[in-house]
Amino acid sequence: MHTDTERCVRAVRSKDARFDGWFFTAVLTTRIYCRPSCPVVPPKARNMVFYPSAAACQQAGFRACKRCRPDTSPGSPEWDVRADAVARAMRLIRDGVVDREGVPGLAARLGYSTRQIERQLRAELGAGPLALARAQRAQTARVLIETTAMPMADVAFAAGFSSVRTFNETVREVYALAPGELRARATGPRATPSPTPGVIALRLPYRTPLDPSNLFGHLAATAVPGVEEWRDGAYRRTLALPSGPGIVSLAPAADHIACRLLLTDPRDLSHAISRCRWLLDLDADPVAVDEQLRADPLLAPLVDGAPGRRVPRTVDPAEFAVRAVLGQQVSTAAARTHAGRLVTAHGTPVEDPEGGLTHLFPAPGALAALDPEALALPRARRTTLTTLVGALADGTLRLGLDTDWDEARARLLALPGLGPWTVEAIAMRGLGDPDAFLPTDLGVRRAAAGLGLPSTPAALTARAAAWRPWRAYAVQYLWATDSHPINHLPS
Repeated sequence: MHTDTERCVRAVRSKDARFDGWFFTAVLTTRIYCRPSCPVVPPKARNMVFYPSAAACQQAGFRACKRCRPDTSPGSPEWDVRADAVARAMRLIRDGVVDREGVPGLAARLGYSTRQIERQLRAELGAGPLALARAQRAQTARVLIETTAMPMADVAFAAGFSSVRTFNETVREVYALAPGELRARATGPRATPSPTPGVIALRLPYRTPLDPSNLFGHLAATAVPGVEEWRDGAYRRTLALPSGPGIVSLAPAADHIACRLLLTDPRDLSHAISRCRWLLDLDADPVAVDEQLRADPLLAPLVDGAPGRRVPRTVDPAEFAVRAVLGQQVSTAAARTHAGRLVTAHGTPVEDPEGGLTHLFPAPGALAALDPEALALPRARRTTLTTLVGALADGTLRLGLDTDWDEARARLLALPGLGPWTVEAIAMRGLGDPDAFLPTDLGVRRAAAGLGLPSTPAALTARAAAWRPWRAYAVQYLWATDSHPINHLPS
């Protein structure tokens, strides 16, 4: 979008928050860059240039505006809609892969050379992977500086910097303030220090509107005992992070998600935040989604009644694939029971000082030696589960943020016992495909019949072509017509 100068100028002059994260405005006279909705008086059009990323602005020598804080805007929803190499690279950078594995590790995950990845990212985003990762570290550091009381040295390493000196230099360069000055200027609410040592409290921004009912209701209703729980108005779960286990608590608020993280190693912070944002679909563009779905007169009342529904995702696509198989043709309660037994038998124990979480969900490698006879499942489903786990464990099947959606669908369908419903559920909630669709789902068909939509899978799929590329969100609106607990916040 940043190449359409006339459209960008109109968005800046109207202070349209819908475009925050889609592009950034750099002002030639002040050498400052802003988000489109910045509250200051817009500069003259001839003094504005537009960039596709905060990293590109920083690389061009612009510093972040102190009023609108453009580096803290929600991420571009474009990376969740697309599945090409650039989009997958951005999801991995956001997940901290460059910090942990370097640019060669990023390229290897995507199956490209480092030169190809550099060229593609620079062509589309105006910055290479190192600059993009640096911008993310700076943004994480700013959030910690302004919202926590962590010592600056701890902030530096939690944000992913290799040294305090590099941290200080980067903050000064990006924000034109020393870290201490940045904290002194902060006027927003600061998280109350936790009585539990090691807990980091943050505020996760999102684009409004956001309806939390189906989002948190789904996560709470399907929570696996020991791994997930709903406690004191928050969804809590364990996380398998690069440096050790972690625990997150997420609670909906009026303009943000309150996030509390208990980490084994603070260097896992960026990775944990990325997974939490992905889990709650916080980088979605609800205005664009709802605008298209509202064009269907039968869906319009559902959208108008509860705008901003998100797709409840997962922190680990492999985990969700296993859970999807366990949930085939059984109730939500039965699926939780089956998953809970696997967790008790094969999950890694963790300590939870603030709740009742007990285990990490077992990784495919831990389930590879699973005895099929120990599973209280029909024989065919045992075969499906063990085959899936084996393919995940040996790398034959890869499910992650870097996965090509169509390739993953083909590989999943080739496994015995995995039909279209299971594959599309994995694509929607595990891989994050916004256009995944479940025309054979009983809840979807029942809702369609009640609304006057076609209820047969073929006819419903044909009608749903007008909803693309947001059919996964249409599923959320259709599911919400039922009184099932997944559609309501727990009391």
